[in-house]
Amino acid sequence: MNLFRKKSIQDLLQEAGQKDIVLKKDLGAFDLSMLGIGAIIGTGIFVLTGVAAAEHAGPALILSFIISGFACAFAALCYAEFASTVPVSGSAYTYSYATFGELIAWILGWDLILEYGFASSAVASGWSGYLQGLLAGFGIHFPKAITSAYDPANGTYIDVPAVLIIVIITLLLTQGVKKSARFNTIMVIIKLAIVLLFIGVGAWYVKPSNWTPFMPFGFSGVTAGAATVFFAYIGFDAVSTAAEEVKNPQKNMPIGIIVSLLVCTVLYIAVSAILTGIVPYQELGVKNPVAFALNYIHQDWVAGFISLGAIAGITTVLLVLLYGQSRLFYAISRDGLLPKVFSKVDKNKQTPMTNSWIICLLVSIFAGLVPLNKLAELTNIGTLFAFMTVSVGILYLRKNKQAPKTGFRVPFVPYIPILAFVFCGYLIVQLPKTTWISFGVWLVIGLFVYFGYGRKHSTLNKTVDPLKKS
Repeated sequence: MNLFRKKSIQDLLQEAGQKDIVLKKDLGAFDLSMLGIGAIIGTGIFVLTGVAAAEHAGPALILSFIISGFACAFAALCYAEFASTVPVSGSAYTYSYATFGELIAWILGWDLILEYGFASSAVASGWSGYLQGLLAGFGIHFPKAITSAYDPANGTYIDVPAVLIIVIITLLLTQGVKKSARFNTIMVIIKLAIVLLFIGVGAWYVKPSNWTPFMPFGFSGVTAGAATVFFAYIGFDAVSTAAEEVKNPQKNMPIGIIVSLLVCTVLYIAVSAILTGIVPYQELGVKNPVAFALNYIHQDWVAGFISLGAIAGITTVLLVLLYGQSRLFYAISRDGLLPKVFSKVDKNKQTPMTNSWIICLLVSIFAGLVPLNKLAELTNIGTLFAFMTVSVGILYLRKNKQAPKTGFRVPFVPYIPILAFVFCGYLIVQLPKTTWISFGVWLVIGLFVYFGYGRKHSTLNKTVDPLKKS
């Protein structure tokens, strides 16, 4: 059995429409842009900006976001061509099946399961923290035992708010993609208004002296900061998982991916500049840096709105991550590499219902019981690995002339894909050694799953090998 057997683009497109019950095509360019912004603006802007400034980049955090933004921009163009060419659920997993073959596709899929699943758990924990902080302002407190992950020494056993938000978001996702997208759009508009409020108020309190020294940790600090805040940009990858539910994907997928990335990059740069201009970078190592900055300048009323915006922002991130995870499992299961229960679609809602609730259970266990301190770095290494593979995949597509000449095409090939690979490769080597070890262990587990289950149950086993036939 060939470990690198492939599915042609034509086969992937044909299979997507072969099932009796298929995913409903309900999304347009605006919905996709909102999904991308919903996933990108959240934990990154409300949490990671402060830590990255205080520990890595200082005021040069602006440069960190620009470097990460460039890496993502080049990768986004590559994603946009694949999403236009192969409008099928599964993101980088599906693209790799068409270019590199089954084993590499499985590794990418397993990698993305890590990215979406653990990131969802971490985001749910962050949501819980913001909600408890907001309620504490009104004198409302949960019993300590149910406020955080399992830590008997600290008196905590389960993070109930984190579990509840995962269940609520899953309930919404199982009602159909259009309802989920509508809810996401409302929350994104609230979130953007809050971010613009911070920019409008905070700009008047910037002290240029706080930007000196501009690069206190040197350029290595800037690149370490870029590797850290890269977590903030992973949302457009989730947009590509929606491909099978998009009207006119050849046109709308590239618009959704590129618009969401451009909007968020501009906002990140503006927020990081104002944040480090208001508060000396040494004091920004807090969990809520944006609200902290407004309290610092005694704009407490705005800080309250920021907390609400953070809750809205983190909610949409969780929604898009859980959505992306369910569509990823759906695509892998349809290919036979995971049990068929994950690709079962509800007749009425036209969504993978059982799949969504299984993911809800797994993510709830991690979010409710396990302290997840290194999730941002683990998510980053998984995302960067996927971006690098997709970039190389564009070169393969062009060399073998597999891609149709209609739809979006990356300009300046091979330079853009090469730049995407180099930028992402530079960022991935900045991550700590422990992150690489954890990632390696995860991939080894994935190989056991593939050789123990996936290889035997792959739908490609049903295809007669022409060499054997002869």
